[in-house]
Amino acid sequence: MSHGKRYTALAQAAPKEMVSVAEALTFIKEQSNEKFDATVELHVRLGIDPKQSDQSVRGSVALPAGTGKTLRVAAVVSGNKEKEAKEAGADLVGGDDIIEQIKQNKMDFDVLIATPDMMPLLGKVAKVLGPRGLMPNPKTETVGPDIGRMVKAIKAGKANYKNDIYGIVHMPVGKKSFSLEDLTKNVESALESIRAAKPESLKGSYIKSASLSSTMGPGLQISLK
Repeated sequence: MSHGKRYTALAQAAPKEMVSVAEALTFIKEQSNEKFDATVELHVRLGIDPKQSDQSVRGSVALPAGTGKTLRVAAVVSGNKEKEAKEAGADLVGGDDIIEQIKQNKMDFDVLIATPDMMPLLGKVAKVLGPRGLMPNPKTETVGPDIGRMVKAIKAGKANYKNDIYGIVHMPVGKKSFSLEDLTKNVESALESIRAAKPESLKGSYIKSASLSSTMGPGLQISLK
């Protein structure tokens, strides 16, 4: 069955009304017909104005059951922190050499972390990192002196998120093969974290709607009560 036909069949079978988190996850687990262990994704539409910098939403959450994906972590650190980063499990450790690779668009990593003293250097490649959501930021706990703890947290299943240009947060909350219980815990933790990241300057309603989907499946709108 082609991807188009598969998606259409799945979209027709999907509930049209709002469902609970458990019902949405059950449908995804039982009906999603990808030939691989698909990622389950949470999409949250926010009532923010993405053009206002004081309304941007970003943060990180330690998913109780992990993400199901081992992330490649690059650590930009000064010499005395290299050993700590390597021992904690960072995949790439360095300074100027990593920045040179970024300048050449060679980015063989999923998450970039840094010690505060290296941030001025990373400022030179902010134009490359920013649009990809890779610029280290204190809000996502990717900048700080405790490099070992940051590496371990990411490797253990911490997910970073930020709103896109439409004011929507998209984030992975596990794999289809996870148990219903584990996926539910992950979704609840993610929603809790996004709620807590509400910008202080926002006056209207914050979370407009939320949906869950598998990598190539239709979105199922979930009740947030």
